[in-house]
Amino acid sequence: MTNLLPPRGKIKFYIGVDISKNKLDFAVTSNRSLLHHRAIPNVKQKITEFLSELKDSHQLKVKYCVFCMEHTGVYGNLLLQVLEKLKTIIVVENGYHVLHSFGLSRGKDDKTDAIRLANYAELRYPDLRLWKPARPALVKLAYLSTVRDRLVSISTQLKVPLKENKAFVIENLSVAAEVHCKKSSLAVKADIKKIELTMDKLIAGDERLLSLNKLIVSVPGVGKHTALQVIIRTNEFITIHDPGKFACYAGVAPFKTESGVKSSKGKLSPLANLKMKTLLHICAVRAVRVDPELKAYYDRKVAEGKSKMAVINAIRNKLVLRIFACVNNNRLFLRSTEIIK
Repeated sequence: MTNLLPPRGKIKFYIGVDISKNKLDFAVTSNRSLLHHRAIPNVKQKITEFLSELKDSHQLKVKYCVFCMEHTGVYGNLLLQVLEKLKTIIVVENGYHVLHSFGLSRGKDDKTDAIRLANYAELRYPDLRLWKPARPALVKLAYLSTVRDRLVSISTQLKVPLKENKAFVIENLSVAAEVHCKKSSLAVKADIKKIELTMDKLIAGDERLLSLNKLIVSVPGVGKHTALQVIIRTNEFITIHDPGKFACYAGVAPFKTESGVKSSKGKLSPLANLKMKTLLHICAVRAVRVDPELKAYYDRKVAEGKSKMAVINAIRNKLVLRIFACVNNNRLFLRSTEIIK
């Protein structure tokens, strides 16, 4: 992707944007010197007006400016829509990565964060990764998936306490609580079913999503919800197309620790998407039950003295490799015995 960036000499300004729900902090820098700072409301009209002011006051050509910001979910959508329309160079980075790229730092405020983002863009250019918008169908699917997860969380909050408290409270109270929560619980379940039907229709009506979904769920142990999350998190395998990088992102890739003569076994990093890691864990446990090859692998490694969790993590990695192999080769999963036949 770096070859899509203009030569450094053409870039005149680096603009860091600290995004929050109500406002945006812009820091315009050149040669790591702050030229302009402004906080504006997070409203599309105000963003457009501010960029127009910058163009007039600093003779700023938006085409040759780098806008750098952190991942902030929906709060950055209005800004991204305006910048995309202007065909600017947009970089959306992980906030933790930006913060720690400058070493030890103290204090934090919105202006400082905006300046830090601008400096980060200048220092890392031209190794920056351009932001690419997801297709509208995937954006809709990601939003529906988020709403579904909220509903599932609400359903769990309703059911689990009732079940756990049953053995510790008076029976009449327990029954009364279940009666009072029954309508709410049924309503939430109905909403979950409705949103899942909407998501299924969206996938069925989109050739790319349908194809990817079929390829991923063909891997034994991988269900449609995990397949959906893999598609969303990889931006349909555009942002992340390497299984090693995805394993790192999902927190299932072990990293060794060495210092001089001291060395330790590979350990999993806590810097991971925990939701994706949990889903892969569930898939790995299921795969051991339904896939004879992985079942034999699991039993053999445990018999050799490997810890069960270490073996399960190895299976998580195998599932990631299988998913990416199916997608990259555009074919359904086949066991080794089936390939020989």
